[in-house]
This record gives sequence, C-alpha cells and structure tokens, in this order.
Amino acid sequence: MYRTFRNVAAMACLALLITPLISCGQGKPNPWKDSDLMEPATLAKAIADSTAKQPVIFDIGPVGSIPGSIHIGPTEDKDSQDKLRAELAKLPKDAEVVIYCGCCPFSRCPNVRPAFNMMKEMGFANGKLLNLKDNLKQDWIDKGYPVDK
Repeated sequence: MYRTFRNVAAMACLALLITPLISCGQGKPNPWKDSDLMEPATLAKAIADSTAKQPVIFDIGPVGSIPGSIHIGPTEDKDSQDKLRAELAKLPKDAEVVIYCGCCPFSRCPNVRPAFNMMKEMGFANGKLLNLKDNLKQDWIDKGYPVDK
C-alpha cells in the first residue's frame, strides 16, 4: 500500500512539473496589443468607402476572401514569408497595412505571429492585424462583410 501511494505521489509531482513545460508554447503572450488590432467592421467600412484612402491588405492564410487583399499564402511557410517581406519592402513605413488569416482562432493560428512580427520588425507604424479571433467565416463572412466572388 505504501509503495502504491508513493508511486501515485511521484506521478502527481511529475505531472505538476511537466504540465507548465508542455503548455508553455501555447501560453505565450500574443506579440500584439489591443491597439494593434483592427475590428472587422472598421475594415469593412473602409473597403465600402471608395472616397477613403484604402489600407493595403495582405491575406496571410491559405484562402483569401476580402476584396482588394493581396494573397500571400500561409506565412508559416518560408516562401510566403519571403513574399510578404518583398511586398512590405515596396511600401512606405507609414502605410496603413492590415494582415489577416482567419483559418482558425488566433490561439492556434500558425500564420498571424510570423507575419505580425515581420511587419513590426520592418518598422510599420500603422500595421494592424485584423481581429478575426475565431475565423474568417464567423468574424467576417457571417457578419455580411464584403467577400470576393
């Protein structure tokens, strides 16, 4: 009985030690602040206003649907990262830039962090991440915002 209890106690201690290590990659804080996010309604309004200066919109995910966006592809891939870097290099640092993916929730998205970090490292003061917390369908399409046909 004592041996069983000791084994269970040892396993519990081991689990307590390992759990933070396993979840540490998932628990990283986001590299963006709330002020770095653009609400979908704000972008939809800007797209609809033909008299307003349009932001440069980059689709950094597998499939794009937002009108006027430049399809880069999933920025978890080096080729897509290189493509985004080349496109960003063509723009002035004060350009209004919006990146979006929408493949899945931010917490699991492999594309938003590399693209966002690149945009900030390259010095884009007006760079924003479109706030698609859940996905493109729920946060954009289902709300009736414009989509490419």
